Amino acid sequence: MKRTVGYFGNILLIYLFLTSSVPALSLSQKYPSYTYVFHEFDVDESYLYDTDFISFVSKYEEKLKRFYRHSLQRGKVVLPTMQGLLANEGVSDLFIYLSMVESGFSSNAVSPKKAVGLWQFMPATARHYDLTVCNSYDERCDTVSSTSAAIHYLNKLHKQFGKWYLAAMAYNCGEGCVQRAIAKAGSDDLGILTDNELKYLPRETREYIRKILLVAMIGENATLDFAYSKNDSLENGLIEVEIAGGTSLKDLAKILKMKTEKLLKLNGKMKHAMTNGQKNNRKIIIPIEKVFAFYLRYDLPEKKKLPKPHLVSHYVTLGETLESIANKYHTDTEEIKAANHLDDDYLILDQFLVIPVSQKIFENISLGKK
Repeated sequence: MKRTVGYFGNILLIYLFLTSSVPALSLSQKYPSYTYVFHEFDVDESYLYDTDFISFVSKYEEKLKRFYRHSLQRGKVVLPTMQGLLANEGVSDLFIYLSMVESGFSSNAVSPKKAVGLWQFMPATARHYDLTVCNSYDERCDTVSSTSAAIHYLNKLHKQFGKWYLAAMAYNCGEGCVQRAIAKAGSDDLGILTDNELKYLPRETREYIRKILLVAMIGENATLDFAYSKNDSLENGLIEVEIAGGTSLKDLAKILKMKTEKLLKLNGKMKHAMTNGQKNNRKIIIPIEKVFAFYLRYDLPEKKKLPKPHLVSHYVTLGETLESIANKYHTDTEEIKAANHLDDDYLILDQFLVIPVSQKIFENISLGKK
């Protein structure tokens, strides 16, 4: 009799295991991208079988698919810049999904707790990472400045905790909160820390990391590549240029022949149509397609004009240096640095540059001559 109970008990356990694995199996079939996503966030693949995660996916999958589509549409202008900055600083470009969850890619997003921008920085944290926060100028709304600050913060958290999913959760609830949760649980395992019954972490943080993982699976499953091609970079790409403090963005928009609203939207850090400060120069974002108009029509006060009369576009290829590019176009490295506001000679693959060239070189390029 005992053997019979044991036999049927074992059968029951096997049955329960198989039936509980079905949702996880369907998840792996539906989102084959999960292996890449989990790897980038240092999550063990066994987390796909976590019952709380499976329940979360079942409950919020369709809602987050809609959220993903709307966020992607809203953020298509800034995504190439954000991804490039992340990759350049050794942070996985999948952390773009953290920004998506934080703000839906709205540079002017404001939370009930007064966190602002694409990465939702609180004022104190923003200032700690050298972001300017004042009545007329808020760098939390600036794509480049806020992304750079977020990268520094995430790298700091990763160095502290050793795993990217822990860094993501600490970004949400703070380092102390995650440290206490790990100490109480006696483990840094994601499944244990996010267990809905044990509640080592706040509910918001438990759902936060699940949301990031799910939207990343949705996005990567669609084989989405945020890196833009050369063919559409002039439509979606952005570039940083320097203007004098006190410059009217409305007047600049007229010079660039673009809508004032679009220029203001790209520069959410500027709370007014005129850049703050009469003495200090400011850096703003403009579409790459407008860069030629900018350098031909806008003169930065007390700044020497470029000696070459024409500008041509160039994308950095593997092995190229400033010197080799200058030789190719018969120009000078310092002129290239000045035209692109480069502080040093460091270049990255596929970086967009404007190259000052002579009339003769410009004509040769226009005629297709090398």
